[in-house]
Order: sequence, then structure tokens, then C-alpha cells
Amino acid sequence: MAEQMNFFEDARSLPLAARLRPRTLDEFAGQKHLLGEGKVLRRIIESDTVGSMIFWGPPGVGKTTLARIIAGRTRAKFIDFSAVTSGIKEIKQVMEQAEKNRRFGEKTILFVDEIHRFNKAQQDAFLPFVEKGSIILIGATTENPSFEVNGALLSRCKVFVLQALKTEELVALLKHALGDERGFGGQRIEIADELLEAVAAFANGDARSALSTLEMAVLNGDVGADGKITVTRETIEGITSKKSLLYDKTGEEHYNLISALHKSMRNSDPDAAVYWLARMLEAGEDPLYIARRVTRFASEDVGLADPRALEIAVAAYQACHFIGMPECTVHLTQAVVYMAMAPKSNALYVAYGRAKKDALEQLAEPVPLVIRNAPTKLMKELDYGKGYQYAHDARDKLTDMQCLPDSLLGREYYTPTEEGVEAKVKARLAEIKRWKKEHGAK
Repeated sequence: MAEQMNFFEDARSLPLAARLRPRTLDEFAGQKHLLGEGKVLRRIIESDTVGSMIFWGPPGVGKTTLARIIAGRTRAKFIDFSAVTSGIKEIKQVMEQAEKNRRFGEKTILFVDEIHRFNKAQQDAFLPFVEKGSIILIGATTENPSFEVNGALLSRCKVFVLQALKTEELVALLKHALGDERGFGGQRIEIADELLEAVAAFANGDARSALSTLEMAVLNGDVGADGKITVTRETIEGITSKKSLLYDKTGEEHYNLISALHKSMRNSDPDAAVYWLARMLEAGEDPLYIARRVTRFASEDVGLADPRALEIAVAAYQACHFIGMPECTVHLTQAVVYMAMAPKSNALYVAYGRAKKDALEQLAEPVPLVIRNAPTKLMKELDYGKGYQYAHDARDKLTDMQCLPDSLLGREYYTPTEEGVEAKVKARLAEIKRWKKEHGAK
């Protein structure tokens, strides 16, 4: 009895994330693209046909946990190996043992956590044993294996990309932690759903971070006379040091902040723009959401006044996608400051609005025959494409061909400004219109 009590106490002393580590694939949170029913990685694990592979993904998404689930299911000898504490000497010792196991018909699965920390010489020490089948190598890394794992070793491994957990997946995990006996199932804890969502958003896709934050919140909660623990907004703010964390990402404050960012950039105020950016990011906002809004701004409010703005915005989105928070804050700052300092033009936004109005009011307006495609004999007989002028064959690369419907002849949607590069666009458009007028274009 005393031994059982000691075991229980030892288990309770572990961090919440360790106590709740999934024991089976059904308990595993996220990665449905790999572990859903019938998906490739699930089939491999369940059939115990694991080959050499690398799990690549951000921290806290289950790379090590997956390896341990494999260890619990496989008939092979499983060796857990750390790239942080092991050198070539330890590698060779393990390889020698694996070779002995192979001679006796036993497979050896070697799990290497943080494999990207091994240098080329250390990685090369694995290669001959992987090639002849002495070991099945499973590596885990947060870095792109294309750059961090040597090519010969990488070519013998299947790479599985693990994704950051979605907010709803993390919320489900937190609720599980509150109810599971390995977590807080034996305690009376009161925490609002909106606070669980805030903790999940703060974790930024990292299950370990979400569970650690929840554990701190419970330990610092208000204990009532009846023993019930209440976790308040102030509790969460205190342990995260982020007072603005709890703004409703789907409510009014969310839209107030993105509006403030957009209008600060439009008003060419880089200081205000960076402040509102920081307010959103430090509140746990998805950086990709902000990057999408900045991309919209690049065309809506800058447009052809500075065509590079769109390139900068898209590059910032890609950078956020590649490396995530907190590293991508600087990329978003670069994009936001660039937008604030760029010359401004809403000519593209206005042009589409004007065209949209006509398109909606005249939906049945036919395409002029001259610019219709004629892939069939019947269409050619009906004069589709008759008289079409190929601009590249013209001396000035311009023709007098009519491209708008008759009812919209002379309609102008795009009116360029004099701002930045768009001043050159305006001059070019004026030249085109002058040429067409001189050549009798309608």
C-alpha cells in the first residue's frame, strides 16, 4: 500500500504535460492529417511496419510522444537517444548493440530527439547502420531537415510534417486535463470557456505550453472555503504578464485593434502602426491573420503607387508561416512600417468598386464578339473572335479594338493618382488613351 502511495505521489509531482502525455493514438491531440483513421502514419504504427522517418514540426506538437507510442506498440527493441547529451562514442556503442540484435533477428528502433543538433560527423556515424538495416532511425526536429540532416541520411528517411495545434484542439486538450484523473479530475476547478480559449491562443499551437499555463493558473487560482479553485481573468493575466491577452479574437476589441492598425498605416504613422501590431501579437493574435490583413492593405491603400508593397506583404506572410511566433514579429514589423511609409493610392480599390457596381447591375451584358474565344467550327461560323487584333503584332503594341460592351463604351474605372510609381502609370495611361483617340478607337 505504501509503495502504491509513493508511486501516486511521484506521478502527481510530475508537470501536468508529463502526466497527461498520450499513451495511445486515440489520446493523441491534433495531426489528423497523419493520424486520422486510415491515414498513412497511423497505419504504419498500428501494423508495426515502422521504417526510418523524421518528425518535423514546432515545439509541443507531439514528436517525442509519437515516438513513445511507437515504443509501446513495437516488437522491436526501442532505444531513446538524445542529440544534446550524446557524442560519437555513445553512437558507436549503441550501433554495436543494434548490430548484435540484428544478428539474432531482432529489430532496433533508435529515436533521436533534436537530431538537428548532431553535426555531420555524428550523423554520418548512423548512415552505414541505417543502410544495412541494423537500426530503424526515427528523428525529431524543429528545424527544416532539408538543411539540418545530411542528404544521404535524409534520402533514407520518410519525413512527416507535424503541424501546430489549432486553438480548438488545444481547448479540447485543456478540458480533458480538467476532467482526467491524471490531471485535475479529482479537484473542483472553475474556469470560464473564454479563459481556456485565451490560454489556447497564448500557447500558439504548443500543447506543452498550453498545459503548463493551465497548471500555473490552477496553482495560482483562488481557493474557496469549500475547496473549489476559481481561475479568474486576473489569474491568467498575472501568470502570462499579458494584460491584453484576453481580448475576444472574434468580438469588438479584435476588430477595433485591426482597424487601428489599418488606419495607422493608411495615415502614414509607423509608430502607431507598430504599437497596434504589438498589442495584437502580444494578445495572442494569429500572426497569419495580421499578415493577411497587411497583404490586403498593400493593394487597397498602396497599390501601384508602390508595387513592391504587395511583394513585401506576401514575403512577410510566408516568413510568418515558416517560423511562427515569436520570431516572426520582426517580419511583420518590417511589413507594417513599409506600408506606413509607402506612398498611398486607393485607385485599385476604387476601380474595382466602380466595375463591381456595373457588373452587378448589368450581369447579362454580352462579351463583344471580337474578343470571344472560338475553339469550335460553330463558334467561328458565328463570328466569335472575328476581327480580333493581336496587340503584339502591332507596331505600338496597341490596337483600336473595342473590349467593353457597347453600353459601357467610354466608362473609366481606374483613375491613377500622382503618388509614387503610380505617377508613371498615370502618364502611360494618358499616352494610351491619346493614341486610341487619334486612331479612332471607341
